[in-house]
Amino acid sequence: MSNGFIPVKVVVITVSDTRTEETDSSGRYLVEQLLAAGHTIVSKYIVKDDTYKLRALVATCVADDLVQAVLLTGGTGFTHRDNTVKAVTPLLDSSIDGFGETFRYLSHAEIGSSTIQSRAFAGLSNQTIVFCVPGSTGACRTAWEGIISHQLDSRHKPCNFVDKLKKQE
Repeated sequence: MSNGFIPVKVVVITVSDTRTEETDSSGRYLVEQLLAAGHTIVSKYIVKDDTYKLRALVATCVADDLVQAVLLTGGTGFTHRDNTVKAVTPLLDSSIDGFGETFRYLSHAEIGSSTIQSRAFAGLSNQTIVFCVPGSTGACRTAWEGIISHQLDSRHKPCNFVDKLKKQE
């Protein structure tokens, strides 16, 4: 494109035992922001917080040659039903430690020391970037505005992740 922007093809996954399309404000927020930024939504899912169902879905997404990014919201807390970390980390080829660190830093300004309970994380899997953030819309906003929007923007300098993702024809 003439302005240097390269749209990224993204899957959004809401991890929840209770959310529906009508009540999924976090997933809807991410889709809206991605579209407004000029990216392409490949699919949007709501999946139960089950380790194996979630792992299978994420594995299918990162194996898809069309998918360059997967954004997950939910399942990053500390209850027995929060399985995103356990489900997704085995699929990562490399972790992006700075994502979780930066998310918690930004979140501290909003929720104080409660941010230590966030297990937000990110990594690369099969040349697909995977971002995992808490399930609240506020957390999605913090992650999008403070980190993800920039790292999915090919014009962001000095670096972003777009050049590390699967090349599209």
